Amino acid sequence: MYGSFWENLRNAFRHSDNSLYKLIAINVLVFFALLVARVLMTVSGLGDLYKTGLSYLMMPASLPKLAAQPWTVFTYMFLHEGVFHILFNMLFLYWFGMLVHQYLGSRKLANLYILGGLFGAAFYVLIYNLAPYFSGSVDTSLMLGASAGVFAVVVGAATLAPNTTFFLIIIGPVKIVYIAAFYVIMSFANSIGANAGGEIAHLGGALLGYLYIVQLRKGNDWGVPVQKVGIFFENLFSRNPSKVKVSYRKAKTTSSGGFGSFSSKTKTSQEVKPQDTSQEEIDQILDKIAAKGYDALSKEEKRKLFEFSKK
Repeated sequence: MYGSFWENLRNAFRHSDNSLYKLIAINVLVFFALLVARVLMTVSGLGDLYKTGLSYLMMPASLPKLAAQPWTVFTYMFLHEGVFHILFNMLFLYWFGMLVHQYLGSRKLANLYILGGLFGAAFYVLIYNLAPYFSGSVDTSLMLGASAGVFAVVVGAATLAPNTTFFLIIIGPVKIVYIAAFYVIMSFANSIGANAGGEIAHLGGALLGYLYIVQLRKGNDWGVPVQKVGIFFENLFSRNPSKVKVSYRKAKTTSSGGFGSFSSKTKTSQEVKPQDTSQEEIDQILDKIAAKGYDALSKEEKRKLFEFSKK
């Protein structure tokens, strides 16, 4: 990444390898656009029109409605109305997204978020149309929020580096695998509650996050179609498309904000100049991470990643 959080967020669309900040920026911009529209239209007596318009962007559980507005499988995952809803989603996306970005790079982070949102939507529609419990509400149920995509990132990070530790303000150091497991269990427990649709989507996103990393280690990147679409739009809106530089997790990293920090037990050896490591070597190391995980790297390979990430 390039600098402070706010600097990165402000310049989110000026760089090609910072999908984390792009995702956060899109969610925040859409939130404030909806906020302004809701207030102005309600004051003007057009509150019902606002609600109707919003419903055309939210994810319906009804298959006929979904067939009539298929774009909602994408739009719903960038919509929020509650302040705390978007706040906690973006905080979790930032904390766990930083870890995924440092291990796998910007594009695979975007893959996780988008695929998690799509899989969460599919799981939501499937359960609502098959489970007798939801038969009475399937025609009126609508869903919005980034939670499914965020859960994919959270569980993906926990699958990728389960022993990474977050320092919680009150509890202290906790491995992220336990944090992810806690929130998945909570979503399962609440899947018959008032926000059943959202909780079911969480579970779908979480499952995708786990499966994505498992398949990536086997050499199968389920996000290739998403990545190709992203590259197409990047080239479409960029006059001078630049080569993507991927940042990887340092052998020992500390990140402030949110839960506090995360760290691992490995250490780096002596420093060398970044140009000592070629792009081809970095690509081979990345392939090894995808196949076997970061812990399978030798000390020399970890050192090269660390130095290359500082370029």
